Amino acid sequence: MSRTRHTRGNRLATAGIAATTATLLAAVLSPAAHAQDRPTRATALQNAASALLDHATALGLTSAESTAVRDVIVDKDGTQHVRYDRTYHRLPVLGGDFVVHLTPNGGYRGADRATRGTISLPSITPKLSAPKAADLAVHALRAANLGETLKSVKAEPELVVDALHGTPRLAWRTNAAGLDSLGNPVARTVLTDARTGAQIDAWDSIETATGDGRSLYSGTVPLETTQSGSAYQLKDATRGNTYTGDAANKTDVCFLSICFQRAPATVFTDADNHWGTGTTADRASAAVDAQYGTDETWDYYKNVHGRNGIGGDGKGSYNRVHYGSNYNNAFWDDSCFCMTYGDGDGTTFGPLVALDVAGHEMSHGVTSKTAALTYSGESGGLNEATSDILGTMVEWYANNSSDPGDYLIGEKIVKPGFGKAALRFMDKPSKDGNSADYWSSSVGNLDVHYSSGVANHFAYLLAEGSGAKTVNGVSYDSPTFNGSTVTGIGRDKVGKIWYRALTVYMTSSTNYAGARTATLNAAKDLYGSGSTEYNAVAAAWSAVNVN
Repeated sequence: MSRTRHTRGNRLATAGIAATTATLLAAVLSPAAHAQDRPTRATALQNAASALLDHATALGLTSAESTAVRDVIVDKDGTQHVRYDRTYHRLPVLGGDFVVHLTPNGGYRGADRATRGTISLPSITPKLSAPKAADLAVHALRAANLGETLKSVKAEPELVVDALHGTPRLAWRTNAAGLDSLGNPVARTVLTDARTGAQIDAWDSIETATGDGRSLYSGTVPLETTQSGSAYQLKDATRGNTYTGDAANKTDVCFLSICFQRAPATVFTDADNHWGTGTTADRASAAVDAQYGTDETWDYYKNVHGRNGIGGDGKGSYNRVHYGSNYNNAFWDDSCFCMTYGDGDGTTFGPLVALDVAGHEMSHGVTSKTAALTYSGESGGLNEATSDILGTMVEWYANNSSDPGDYLIGEKIVKPGFGKAALRFMDKPSKDGNSADYWSSSVGNLDVHYSSGVANHFAYLLAEGSGAKTVNGVSYDSPTFNGSTVTGIGRDKVGKIWYRALTVYMTSSTNYAGARTATLNAAKDLYGSGSTEYNAVAAAWSAVNVN
């Protein structure tokens, strides 16, 4: 949970806008029909395709661009939200994503765009060569890991259009990866101006975060398994065939299309369908925690938000436990659609398979399939905060007496050598010594795990309110920037507001000001403009200096 790998590899359509949408016939439901039949995904796609044709200019779309659907949401009242990525002359556009909002009868209501500039480049031929871009990214990776001897270092550049950092320009997005002295993976994504060779941005590609079974942290828990002959597999057919495998203390390096070493994920088996002993002496104990965390996260998203699996498509992910040697890390990886957990070094961290860690990691997967918040600057802080907030909601949802809900992140995995009771503290993030309690103009310069403090603090205040209190046996004392008193609306409403803001209104470039707008829109949709909940969202953001 100190780190999370988060990679992206969207394949986008390459035909022009007119060609992309011409084969789709607009289907508009009458109010009477809507009262009887909620629009389907296919109907939403048809309506959105019609909207793209009618509003191409307003959306900044030209004949040089193509679109591909990333996500579709149809509300209970029939309102539709279709999220798109775009390309420019077949090149992915960073910051080109947008969400089209449609009324229940299919009419165009508006859109949220990651960036608003029109894309018009004089050329898509780079002056900086791909090998040179790769070299620059390798140097950036080594510089970011100063003092480490890196081996097996490779880099793969991809030509893109960068619309996230001012005027759109041609750029190389290069993913550099390697192994440190302990054989653990390190990686960095570097964005380079394809004309001048200047570095535009860079960020870690490993996003840090860091029967029945007897788990390490959650007690004895129920497990859905699969019988195979006379044995059982730790594989759950009721949740998209999610499973947990043993990485055998091996490591891999696999980022986007760079795969030159992959640790195994040998599915755990058991003779009597009673898994683990609750101690690290049995390798299955950590697997129980990982599988249980996957189950609870799946159930939270499905039962609370109506999302069927991380990708919203009913497909399961998988876990790898016992990754690396004394590996103080856990990460989600889009390229394998999987979670990976280290065993910790025993001094700073124990095995990183706690429930809120699982919820955190899988929530990175949800973010990648929806808003795809860029993992740098303020949007990177919001990416991390999303996983902290929704991972915390998973912990509360599970209602496990061995790991009761709280607003501490990773409290089960820390050891005395870490020196603090948890990785992060949502009521007052600065208690970790690094995180920001409040927004300032420099917050985007912080590591994303520390800039996330602003949103974590907002979420705590919105759920529980300000001041000193004890919640579920844990003492909190949450201050406010403006000295105001904030009254909480409860964590269940916070989870619903944040999830809707993430999946309907946020885009890859959303910053803290944009998050305020997105959550206010979500609160208005769910509870009404001027409602207690709507006003509480505004007050909580002001309390962390986001106005």
